[in-house]
Amino acid sequence: MSKRAVLEVIALDVEDAVAAQAGGADRLELVTDMAADGLTPPVETFAGIREAVDIALRVMLRLADGFDAGDVSRVARVAREMREAGAGEFVLGFLDADGLVDLGAVEQVVAELDGCPWTFHRAIDHTTDRDALRKQLADLPGLDTYLTAGSASGVDAGLPTLLTEARRHGEPGYEQQLLVGGGLTLTHVPVLLDAGIDAFHIGGAARPEGWDRPVSAEAVARWRRAVDGEVGEGAL
Repeated sequence: MSKRAVLEVIALDVEDAVAAQAGGADRLELVTDMAADGLTPPVETFAGIREAVDIALRVMLRLADGFDAGDVSRVARVAREMREAGAGEFVLGFLDADGLVDLGAVEQVVAELDGCPWTFHRAIDHTTDRDALRKQLADLPGLDTYLTAGSASGVDAGLPTLLTEARRHGEPGYEQQLLVGGGLTLTHVPVLLDAGIDAFHIGGAARPEGWDRPVSAEAVARWRRAVDGEVGEGAL
């Protein structure tokens, strides 16, 4: 029996989280401030969502727009506070001024995670060397997922890269799960499933009325059916 594909939905608050779970999401990425592409939510938001749902939660560790870590000690402190509040899964990723992975910053933050699972986010789509980034991060404890569109421009442009990386799964630096998100539409899903990709990430697609409105359980349910291999219903 094949493993069920992962459907991850961005949640900003308890209302989003409850709707996403009702629609069939497996996991939530918890963020605030989508105008900055998602920053670390308050501990209180995490705690409220943790109480409201029983699916997995990955908490964003990002304090400012862009991929510069900024004050790494502050990011590490926030990670520690989230761990103390009960968070057990995370999302992070930092690049240096040359567009390469900021390994020192990543290591300093990961040291606070006690081996918890974490996702390296779409900073990988903005690096100057994806392969080098993967190989530098390969042995860090807890890294089990890359959130990627294959391109900074989104899945349409990144599809060839995604398919190539899927074929390389299991090679050194390519053991982690590909979680595809960023301009992802329902029409992409069958191609990605056929390539063996089994994890999908949606944000705006779960909110047909826009980011000012909450997650729609009905929209999430359409994605659930699609990632389960049922016939899609077009792009959201």
